[in-house]
Amino acid sequence: MADASAPEPTVLLSYDVAGEARSLAVRVCHLVFGRADGRDMSPPPYIRRPGVVWVGQSVLLLPAPLANELATKLRGLGVRVATASVRMGPGEQGAFRRGTPRRRGAGGARPGEPPQASCLGTSMERP
Repeated sequence: MADASAPEPTVLLSYDVAGEARSLAVRVCHLVFGRADGRDMSPPPYIRRPGVVWVGQSVLLLPAPLANELATKLRGLGVRVATASVRMGPGEQGAFRRGTPRRRGAGGARPGEPPQASCLGTSMERP
């Protein structure tokens, strides 16, 4: 469940990593979703920060300052990033909340929980 004091997401951010750039895809996944091996990440992965909503494959809604920070980091890694400002009324972003992306051999998460994906088998991979 989202923190009621969290800022409303105001930027739609989409990123794309070439399928053959496997090590880069893993680095991006760790940055966005965190590590599945339980290592403490400081700062926390973007998906765990207040006001961030995972919309789907490589798409997030974020508060403007976080979106700008993430876009800068991703572009610095050579990732293609697109952003757009969006307007939503209070609580409307709830329509976009999803569970965990399905991983190979794993089920999804409870509705409304942010993803806890390992970096293999997530939306970062291409068939």
